[in-house]
Amino acid sequence: MKHTHFYSLLATSCWILTTCSLAFAQPRAYVTNEKSDEVTVIDTTTDKVIASIKVGQRPRGVTVSPDGKRVYAANGNSNDISVIDTEKNTVIDTIPSGEDPEGLAITPDGTRLFVVSENGGELLVINPTTKEIMKRIPVGLEPETVVLSPDGKKAYVPNESSHDVTIVDAETYAVVGSIKAGENPRGVAFLPDGKHAYVSNERSNSVLVVDTATNEVIATLQMGERPVGIAIMPDGKKAYVAHGRANDVRVIDTATKTIIATIPLEGERAWWAALTPDGKKLYVTVGRANKVAVIDTTENKVLTTVTVGNMPWGVAVSR
Repeated sequence: MKHTHFYSLLATSCWILTTCSLAFAQPRAYVTNEKSDEVTVIDTTTDKVIASIKVGQRPRGVTVSPDGKRVYAANGNSNDISVIDTEKNTVIDTIPSGEDPEGLAITPDGTRLFVVSENGGELLVINPTTKEIMKRIPVGLEPETVVLSPDGKKAYVPNESSHDVTIVDAETYAVVGSIKAGENPRGVAFLPDGKHAYVSNERSNSVLVVDTATNEVIATLQMGERPVGIAIMPDGKKAYVAHGRANDVRVIDTATKTIIATIPLEGERAWWAALTPDGKKLYVTVGRANKVAVIDTTENKVLTTVTVGNMPWGVAVSR
């Protein structure tokens, strides 16, 4: 009887731990709302809002730490970065940044933040623990965001007004290359093997496919009006491109480099996009509708829309 009671307790405990672990492991989407100064948290299982967190002024870029415990939101008008505890859904710290921070990325080991200063024309390297600015790296004019290559060794910075992409060694912080882009490059995304990068040119209405070994453009794909955010499936077979003025998402077959689907959205200014880890759902900010569109990537159709804050800008999904 004692043994039966013991094993019953053990089984119950394991069930509770497993359930809690699974619940905590569910991905969440974090959306910056630049006109209401908040980050909206969406449960990607239910597509319901579970929290709204006040941050700094005009939040735009957003990224999640590799361990999923922290979210970093760059606040353009307060020149700082809000640090969010993902378990408590509260701001637990603020990191001073350069002038007008916009896009940001975190290294695979979580020890450094790369943050672009749009007005300053710089890429800043910040230690998120000590808040020290470790390096200031001049890049192009009006850097938009920063994306790390899949191996974490290089940082790619698209520059809106100099119409190029600056490539920085993520360890030495030296500028190691540049890609001539179209007008107003905005988004950058990589195939999983890192051999090709996709770059959106907002005012050229195009997406470039770049060979990352040579930094040469190997294909130019004509898109809809004002392509911005790009998200590439985990298997690398499809790329999703959000359009700020065509108000849709276009799907590229990366093997044939052709558009295979167009997904219309309700509302204007489809801006940035992020996939769930399994690639089954795509989250797209639709700024002027104050919504996030949730897209089924198997059927390439909108599943639902989620009302968020005022003028959603960036979106990141936890791993």
